[in-house]
Amino acid sequence: VSFSLDEGKFVVILGPSGAGKSTLLNLLGGLDSPTEGKIYVSGKDISALSNDELADYRASAVGFVFQFYNLVPTLTVKENVMLVNEIAPNAFPAEKMLEEVGPSELSGGEQQRVSIARALAKNPKILLCDEPTGALDSETGVMVLKVLLSMAKNYGKTIVIVTHNQNIAKMADVVIRVKNGKIKSVTEQAEPMSADEVEW
Repeated sequence: VSFSLDEGKFVVILGPSGAGKSTLLNLLGGLDSPTEGKIYVSGKDISALSNDELADYRASAVGFVFQFYNLVPTLTVKENVMLVNEIAPNAFPAEKMLEEVGPSELSGGEQQRVSIARALAKNPKILLCDEPTGALDSETGVMVLKVLLSMAKNYGKTIVIVTHNQNIAKMADVVIRVKNGKIKSVTEQAEPMSADEVEW
């Protein structure tokens, strides 16, 4: 199966639990290696990279957002975002990314927005999000999705979200449906809905 993750696109990998969504995300992020086939990102076969080259790829080209934030509790919000400065040569200023996502207090939604700011501060080409709204109520989840959408459109980032939520798929430029460890379909949506148009 071949599909393209173009710049500025909002992509959803959709499927039930255990379908292989997170595995596909890990393959795109260079966290796992395929047993067969090839994975090209920006024309480069990342499945052929050495461990050191994969580490460079993850450090410079990919940002990760997980369901459970992974913030360092002993650090401030700004310090959490500044962590990426040590590994990403073209990192955005922490203040700029925090201003974009707008955290004001550290509820669950605010913690997720800080984790998004930290991932984006690396200035990655691709932001990979594994169930980023799974631990949030619907109102807060919509807020987080709006932040991700704005990053795709305003900064030209490719945002890839793994979810089993059909509603999130309505917002996507591209929907990749996964079932039983296989990609079943890749659908481009010419006119995706906005977060406000989707019935939550």
